[in-house]
Amino acid sequence: MMIGCTRERKNHEYRVGLTPGNVRAYIQAGHTVLMERGAGVDSGFTDEEYAAQGAEIIPSAEEICQRCEMLVKVKEPEPGEFPLLKKGMILYTYLHLAAFPELAQYLLENEVSAVAYETVRDSAGSLPCLRPMSEIAGRLSVQEGAKYLEYAYGGHGILLGGVPGVERGKVVIIGGGIAGTYAAKAAVGMGAEVTVIDNNLNRLVYLDDIFGASITTLYSTETNIARAVSQADLVIGTVLIPGATAPKLIRREYLSMMKRGAVIVDVAIDQGGCCETSHVTFHDDPVFVEEGVVHYCVGNMPGAVPRTSTIALTNATLRYGLAIAKHGLEDACRRDAGLAMGVNTCQGRCTNQNVAESLGVTYSAMF
Repeated sequence: MMIGCTRERKNHEYRVGLTPGNVRAYIQAGHTVLMERGAGVDSGFTDEEYAAQGAEIIPSAEEICQRCEMLVKVKEPEPGEFPLLKKGMILYTYLHLAAFPELAQYLLENEVSAVAYETVRDSAGSLPCLRPMSEIAGRLSVQEGAKYLEYAYGGHGILLGGVPGVERGKVVIIGGGIAGTYAAKAAVGMGAEVTVIDNNLNRLVYLDDIFGASITTLYSTETNIARAVSQADLVIGTVLIPGATAPKLIRREYLSMMKRGAVIVDVAIDQGGCCETSHVTFHDDPVFVEEGVVHYCVGNMPGAVPRTSTIALTNATLRYGLAIAKHGLEDACRRDAGLAMGVNTCQGRCTNQNVAESLGVTYSAMF
């Protein structure tokens, strides 16, 4: 199969879909790899490194998309890239179509087969291609939240870990999945007072077991969320329903109860956000203030640490890409039901139920 990888066009996105080691794996499996010139530079990978592993270095994304059968990326294509996506092409990347209906419409109308990292499942039912970025986003959410609590950045001047004789900062994490767990690890490590809220009692039991008295766990109700948020210095929203629009659990009216200069980090923003007042921001202008509360809503948080993120991401995505290249998309999905769940559009049909329901389009099973 002819595999293409282009430079990311999203604002301040520095990751790349393939490392030189990934190129070597595809070449050794008998495939051809086309890399856009400069695609990996921001992640620390030179064109010479890709060429040394057998990639053909191509000057333009247009040529790559004309020639390749599968396009491997990191983030969803920008509107300017839509015309590059041709009928019959396999697009393998993060998609988050519930938040990008115009992209979904284009993929459906032009019969592009789109495999979304964030909805691929493994044999245990977890999300192996989403997990590494959730881990990084969880850690970053505390790092960035702590920075924007500084007075010079609009926060109310709180040090999360406190010092002897001064109370610690309060961190509330809504969602106890992978991102929430890693946010809790980072916040506990900083010495903050941490509360995790989730609607899965089994998950809360697990978190209580691993963190013990280092955190407080609360079952997710409107009352518990409102009370916890009103007392928080930093609120981190990590709620995830794979493929679907994130539920709005942090309501606008809660902001009036919060401390002035408190910070919300909405990790769920790439699925629409779990705070009613959130909207997407970028690394060059990451925050805005709504009702006195600082909002950090960067849609590609792991892009801030592209070297770590690229290696972690491609460690997870490579094996599925190799399976698609070896067997073709349909046969690979017949062999792996979890990979089939990653297919969001195929031959003009929406083949993921959560995505279809969020977009209000007809769901059609892949097989």
